[in-house]
Amino acid sequence: MGKKKIKKVDFRRRREGKTNYSRRMKLLKSGKPRLVIRKTNKYIIAQIVKSKEAQDFVIAYANSKELAKFGWQHGFKNVPAAYLTGFLLARKAKGKITDAILDIGLQRSTKGSRIYAAVKGAIDAGLQIKCSEKMWNEERIRGKHLKKNVEKDIEEVKKKIEARW
Repeated sequence: MGKKKIKKVDFRRRREGKTNYSRRMKLLKSGKPRLVIRKTNKYIIAQIVKSKEAQDFVIAYANSKELAKFGWQHGFKNVPAAYLTGFLLARKAKGKITDAILDIGLQRSTKGSRIYAAVKGAIDAGLQIKCSEKMWNEERIRGKHLKKNVEKDIEEVKKKIEARW
């Protein structure tokens, strides 16, 4: 009888397609807090996460659903809502951190996407994130592609967020 071959089984989250461990290790080795942005079917979720000894700790959290408290009525998953969610997150984290590194997980990196609109919002609120300005589209962030003119509403919501945080 011959030797049995042992098959190496990948980590569970890798098998489920939830985590790219090589990319995660690169982010963790930087030692900086991560700006984690995720899209769901209804909302944009943004978090600032710090890792310590194989554990993640959420420093600040914002969900686009929270924008309703500030008078936002133009949907919670569009580009302007993503921008305002990033802005809200950075204002909540003000004083706790000053810079972060972007973590988009397994999502595709696409110019002008909601992910980069949220990054632009965080940068505008004072968070330092290394990201090329080519990645966001200022007209889409201002909502010029939407049927309703939301530019004035974006500025009003930003003022309310600044007043709160």
